[in-house]
Amino acid sequence: MAGSISQTMVSSFKVELLDGYHAFGPGYRSADTFKIALLQGTVNGTYNYATTNYSQVTANSDEVVASGYTAGGNTLVISNPPSSGPSPVTTAWLNFSTTTWATSIASSGALIYNATQGGRAVAVLSFGGIITASPFVVNFPTAAASTAIIQIQ
Repeated sequence: MAGSISQTMVSSFKVELLDGYHAFGPGYRSADTFKIALLQGTVNGTYNYATTNYSQVTANSDEVVASGYTAGGNTLVISNPPSSGPSPVTTAWLNFSTTTWATSIASSGALIYNATQGGRAVAVLSFGGIITASPFVVNFPTAAASTAIIQIQ
């Protein structure tokens, strides 16, 4: 039976923010390392709001295997540090820079996770079907309160 991918910020991430697991900026401690792992074209597992850890990807053998792709994926660069706005301030947000793999890859989605904190999941991305590209590029939306990849309202 094939699995599925639903784009979402995972529920465990929201709770873990309140528990202080994730650091995106140097406000109180050094920023954590966030990564993006690509999921194969057809996945075995289900990736949605209930996804909690990168280990689910490896347990289901759902990570892309391709020349030029390293297990665990790429390290993400925060393009915009945690911000808030516009006035009145109702949304906190941050965004990542574009990330690229130089070789041909087929993928149907990705998992953003916190490598510093034991692989805790942040968000599931769905590409809306299988995308094959060389190079394979993940572009994040515009860095703004209403469009950034991570928004807390």
